[in-house]
Amino acid sequence: MNARLPRDLHPVAWWLWAIGLATAASLTTNPFAVLLVVAVTVVVVVARRSGQPWARSFRLYVAMAALVVAVRVAFRLLFGGGYGGHVLLDLPAVPLPGWVAGVTLLGPVTRESLLAGLYDGLRLATIVVCVGAANALANPKRLLRSVPPALYEIGTALVVAVSVLPQFADSARRVRAAQSLRAGDTRRVGRLRRFLVPVLEDALERSLALAAGMDARGYGRSGHLTRGRRRLTGTLMLVGLVGTCVGVYAVLDRTAPRYLALPMLAGGTGAAVAGLLTAGRRVERTRYRPDHWRWPELAVAGSGVVAGALGWWVAGHQLALAYPALDGVPRVSAWTLAAAVLALAGGLCAPPPATPYLPTPALPQEVAA
Repeated sequence: MNARLPRDLHPVAWWLWAIGLATAASLTTNPFAVLLVVAVTVVVVVARRSGQPWARSFRLYVAMAALVVAVRVAFRLLFGGGYGGHVLLDLPAVPLPGWVAGVTLLGPVTRESLLAGLYDGLRLATIVVCVGAANALANPKRLLRSVPPALYEIGTALVVAVSVLPQFADSARRVRAAQSLRAGDTRRVGRLRRFLVPVLEDALERSLALAAGMDARGYGRSGHLTRGRRRLTGTLMLVGLVGTCVGVYAVLDRTAPRYLALPMLAGGTGAAVAGLLTAGRRVERTRYRPDHWRWPELAVAGSGVVAGALGWWVAGHQLALAYPALDGVPRVSAWTLAAAVLALAGGLCAPPPATPYLPTPALPQEVAA
């Protein structure tokens, strides 16, 4: 099968790509670096999103990201920032009671405090845009099929949660189109009530229909297991949890014995994986047309993971570039540019999305015949 034919990419590949970019953005406050990440996500979403309803939710995430930046800067204006430097606006400070010591209401607004709020807001907004890109590119229902059987109940809740905003966007589009054909209240409050109530009702009905359909198909149903199999699964999961917790603590605590670090972490991870495989046998379900990993999936997921790894390396070895000073112009390193180019190339390696079949309208002469 030709991997470049129009088809839907594996949803896990898109999520790995987006998580890698979000990781790289979370490890820096450089505005140019995070804006590069935003530019990469926007280009890939515009080039590779499909015409399905969930693909239209990206605008909502972009609007939410802009709101995050505005709120972050507004909080800097309202509560000050404790940053000295060039004063842009000298506002009178409001005295506060002693139990909120350390918090300043209003007061002088400096350029450094505004830049600090802007940099923090851009970083958080970039993470929101990356999550929105994953939701716009990955099919949430196909993502549910990729969840391991042992985590199917948790995966169902997560997929339903991440698909709420795409469903809300589709409901808003359909309600707006229906109301444009009808007359009604022209006041702002009336228009808002006529818009919100049908949208929320439609989203609730679709969620209930999804839950009823999943229950009718037996999702999350458990097969018959012996008592010994249940005990084995519980023991493996408990040993894996304890081993992972002890290993993580020993890795972070340099004073702990080294045999409690990586060996315990590896042993706990292995026991947890064995427990998940054993627990997965109790879930009875079949897959129609399972998603396969081909070279486009590997390229997309790998580019995101490598971009996140490069962002982690820059944050650990080039602190002045990852966290620029507030009194100078930020600079971008060659590694940051390489990560952005690699993420863009990897995202564009995905095949064009499959379009739904639309019947060709009949010509007038064919109708007459």
